[in-house]
Amino acid sequence: MNRKRKPINWFLLGIIGLPLLAVGAYFWVTALMDSLYNYRSPLMAMPPQAGAPVGEPLTGRVVIVLIDALREDTSLDAEVMPFLNGLREQAAWATMSSRPPSFSAPGWITILTGAWPDINDSQPLNPPDENSVRTFTQDDIFAAAERSGLRTAISGYAWFEGMLANSGVDAGFYIPGEDNAADQDVVDAALPWLSENFQLVLVHIDQVDYAGHHEGGPRDPNWDAAANRSDALLAEIVNILDMEQDTVIVLSDHGQIDRGGHGGNESVVMTEPFVMAGKGIIPGKYLEIEMVDVAPTVAVLLGTNIPASNQGRPLIEMLEIDTAAVDAIQSALASQQADLYEAFTTAIGQEAEPIESETIVSATQLAMENLRQGKLARERVWRNLVAVFITVIPAYLLFLRKEKKALWFLAGTAIYLLLFLGRYILIDNRTLSLSSLESQTWLITYSAVTSALALAVAWLVSMLGLRAFRLGPREAARQALGFVWFTLYVLAIPILLSFAVNGYRVTWTLPEFTTQFLGFFATVQGLFVAVVGLLLVGISALATRVVKKQDKL
Repeated sequence: MNRKRKPINWFLLGIIGLPLLAVGAYFWVTALMDSLYNYRSPLMAMPPQAGAPVGEPLTGRVVIVLIDALREDTSLDAEVMPFLNGLREQAAWATMSSRPPSFSAPGWITILTGAWPDINDSQPLNPPDENSVRTFTQDDIFAAAERSGLRTAISGYAWFEGMLANSGVDAGFYIPGEDNAADQDVVDAALPWLSENFQLVLVHIDQVDYAGHHEGGPRDPNWDAAANRSDALLAEIVNILDMEQDTVIVLSDHGQIDRGGHGGNESVVMTEPFVMAGKGIIPGKYLEIEMVDVAPTVAVLLGTNIPASNQGRPLIEMLEIDTAAVDAIQSALASQQADLYEAFTTAIGQEAEPIESETIVSATQLAMENLRQGKLARERVWRNLVAVFITVIPAYLLFLRKEKKALWFLAGTAIYLLLFLGRYILIDNRTLSLSSLESQTWLITYSAVTSALALAVAWLVSMLGLRAFRLGPREAARQALGFVWFTLYVLAIPILLSFAVNGYRVTWTLPEFTTQFLGFFATVQGLFVAVVGLLLVGISALATRVVKKQDKL
């Protein structure tokens, strides 16, 4: 006898699928964040080796004043920062650009190594606490100075001590504080070094970043007040220097968005001031530079080797230097870039093509990026197929079935997105990037509350439009379940886009942060939509009974 197959119980599968999806979303988000926190440079195990010094030093001392989070527009305000703007008149200065992630940890290491975050082995996200600070593995200006027999010192935030544990720093003052009192202690500790035999000194002033995070952001008067106090501290540092013998570099690691925060790829957080004055400097305003240009420029000023993983160029146009010295620098730079290129191609398992160009840095970096993109493209082939298949098939099936109720599902989902994003973007003035994420606890709380409220309103509109509450309990529950899954389907689109572009988790290179954030944010929402949606399915069934009782009355 042939037994008839029981029809698939799609309703039951849909109910069971919601908690499974929520659990899957949780594990995906966790795996993604863990992989980003734990990311290591492909050059970690075998970093390129340092080359020979570039030549004779151009200055007796380089002092780097790193004013954390200082936006370029703030730095150009003469009323807020009068000393810095006065210094510009006798300095080489330019707009400096960086790359995401625009957090302090990757920014600092980019400045020190001349390498972008995907290869400099920095922590892409700031350490969650002082015990989580990681020592990076690539060559940097302090290690280069040590090899040349120069004395070095750092005064600043506590993270520097752990980050530079292998870089041979001779003297250090490290403090966990970020406010004005902490900055005054930092400067007081550094000032004696500027009268002693130290050739490379970094002073980190942190209160502008503190004001951005904890005192209202860049549009609050506290921001300008912090920048003004930082300007006064800068004056203390520069006034003790002999500008005919010493060189000072003033810069920032990132900016902040208007409401406060950084980490994303907004222009305002990836545009920083750069001011260089003193011995060996040709004053004037110059074209835009990149953050990776700082380290090789410091190497030329001090006559050390160019950091081995450097991806920038020395700012020769800003320096008083003769033709013979320029030729020696270019030769050293060509050797450094060749070694980096070989190390990088070996690390990612690609074949290196010969590079011949007069602009060796740009040519080498273009070749490295092409190899990186080529490897990514090959990895993306199957992920693109999966993402397209999952995106297209449900929409195609709905089209074939010409489900009119799908229009109300679509309307409800649109309302959900408008309410969620309306609060996030319009009311709270947040950006769709890492810059707006305050903490893990905040993200969970915000997403849970906003998703629940937005979904409840959208569900009610969709159910009323479908007149679902006048149907039987099971049918009303089916309609609600359909709406919830439709919403999850729409939320899956940015998730699938991120999967296609970046993969399930971060592996050998940093992700494309815009698509990854959109996918990450949608996954977090999907978790709560699945949980709240399950409750709404049950409420839908109960609501029909209430409506029927009211009708009988």
